[in-house]
Amino acid sequence: MPPQEKFQNHVSERVTTNEETCPDLVENGCSTSQGTICQTAKIANSSVSIGGNKDGNVNKDIDFDDLLPYVGEFGLYQKILFILMIPFAFFVAWVYFSQIFITLIPEEHWCKVPELANLSVDQRISLAIPPAAADGNGEESFTTYSRCSVYAVNFTELLEQGVTAADPSWPIQKCQHGWEFNFTEIPYASIAAELEWVCDNAALPSLAQSIFFVGAIFGGLIFGWIADRYGRIPALVGTNLAGFIAGIATVFATSFWEFSLCRFLVGLAFDNCFTMMYILVLEYVGPKWRTFVANMSIALFFTFAACILPWIAYFLADWRLTCIATSGPLILAIATPWLVPESARWLVSQGKVDKAVLIMRKFERINGTNVPESIYKEFKDTCARIQKEEETDRAHSVLDLFKTPRLRNITILLIVIWMAISLVFDGHVRNVGSLGLNVFMTFTVASATELPADTLLTVLLDKWGRRWLACGSMVFSGIFSLWACAVPTGIYSASLAIMGRFCVNISYNIGLQYAAELLPTVVRAQGVALIHIMGYVSSIVAPFIVYMAVLSPIVPLLVLGILAILGGGLALFLPETLDKELPQTLQDGEDFGKDQGIWDMPCLAKKADDEEVPPPMIRSLAHGSVRGSMRASLRGETLRSSMIQRSSVRSRRSVAPTVQVERL
Repeated sequence: MPPQEKFQNHVSERVTTNEETCPDLVENGCSTSQGTICQTAKIANSSVSIGGNKDGNVNKDIDFDDLLPYVGEFGLYQKILFILMIPFAFFVAWVYFSQIFITLIPEEHWCKVPELANLSVDQRISLAIPPAAADGNGEESFTTYSRCSVYAVNFTELLEQGVTAADPSWPIQKCQHGWEFNFTEIPYASIAAELEWVCDNAALPSLAQSIFFVGAIFGGLIFGWIADRYGRIPALVGTNLAGFIAGIATVFATSFWEFSLCRFLVGLAFDNCFTMMYILVLEYVGPKWRTFVANMSIALFFTFAACILPWIAYFLADWRLTCIATSGPLILAIATPWLVPESARWLVSQGKVDKAVLIMRKFERINGTNVPESIYKEFKDTCARIQKEEETDRAHSVLDLFKTPRLRNITILLIVIWMAISLVFDGHVRNVGSLGLNVFMTFTVASATELPADTLLTVLLDKWGRRWLACGSMVFSGIFSLWACAVPTGIYSASLAIMGRFCVNISYNIGLQYAAELLPTVVRAQGVALIHIMGYVSSIVAPFIVYMAVLSPIVPLLVLGILAILGGGLALFLPETLDKELPQTLQDGEDFGKDQGIWDMPCLAKKADDEEVPPPMIRSLAHGSVRGSMRASLRGETLRSSMIQRSSVRSRRSVAPTVQVERL
């Protein structure tokens, strides 16, 4: 387990004395390069303290991340909250993926002919259904017979004449009496099969899925406003209740528009039904543990929920029961106010510092720690100063991102790249039915790639950086997708497509974190929300890309592969953020990364640095914190890995004078 972070109580303890830092100061004097450190040491030991008064009392800023080591960074209470993430991870996985299994349509279906009801399936198809190429609709057929056409003859007379095989010269017409389905691989009739969304209506499931994402856009706006106005807990409860009510209402849908309305309302719950809880827990976990909590909550809980979903649908074998089984548990969210604390950061932003302190005292009590009263007092004083800083930040809007050329280019690149990632990810998720294998098994294997993807990301993200890892994972996703187009449909193409899904999982988990790190603090929350919403917009298109499989099974993978490679290539035009101080002002954002080249790689730079003797350095003693509440996405999942660890990067807007730092 990572060691607990050591925390110093006095600034002066961080600064060495003259004798320790510059032993030659008295005897031989300081060299030019050493003089800066010596002068800094003198300032630190002078009678006037930094950021303090003439009596030497230091007024130290203690922000939320500074307070966590006192109450415990990953104590008993945080572990309880981590476990409580499980149901919410299940909720978001089922809200997101369940529509796939309640709208499944067997590939083998054909026109229903009432006059031939007494014949076997093979006899009916042989006599009434023309070959696949004979219907002339230009669609790629997964069967040897037409799924949308029937011979236009009098079958009663043919039976009386003893005819058992069709004559290819007979006239052909569209299905007149509905369809029959082969339920061997998919052992139940979904709502799409019941309402016969096939042939001319085959695009309706894709349209319903797009309507779901439209609901997600509105849900993000509505529950985002509730979260900012009334708190994270009311928003978390509200979004899950919306998903519960709409999910149960779906059971009673008897037409496409009734179903679409219900799915729009279910979309309101995606992905805030998990994101709010995700952010709450990460707020209360110490920086050294956030990488573990952020990634493992997705890798373990979300992945497991996604993997068992197809088998819930398979064994229940009823789309209505599947809706109830996946929507019913969301009602458990009503217990959240009694189990999960409100966001202390939100309370502070609302001026309710005393309530935030009460929550931290609860952590202190359950974790068995002891926090000095002076620490709480310093925390309250810091909060008061932060509120004044945030008043200045509120004067900015998301439009400020587009006023200067470099920041505008970065913002547009982030939007385009995230839209490509979202579209490719969702396309791979929904294309499992076109891979020529059992959809339940294929979906399970594809979903399981989330675990190694998150684990690999945890290991590599802080070594390789964001830019090259985002580029490489997207490009490899595209290569695997295109490769899958070049091999026969079946196990080989499915395996390559699943590798493409594995790679885009990595890209997805980098995406919004990268955006949150690049955008300036003063507009970060609004900028991340804009990029997040644009990702939903691109996801609206994804079902129709998957629908293009009616032309050929390789078309969706071909489109997804090209988009992935283009999106990955664009990532190279973004600056790297690994081990960089996050931009705070708009000018910081405009200047960020100007000294970087397109071929710069953090891992190679670190190796070069390791070969040199690390120079002595005294860090700046000024510290405020980067403020700005960042709303994360599920999958979302903005605040991951080191981005969260550096959420307390010191601000340049400090109330205390800063000791100058010079790297030798």
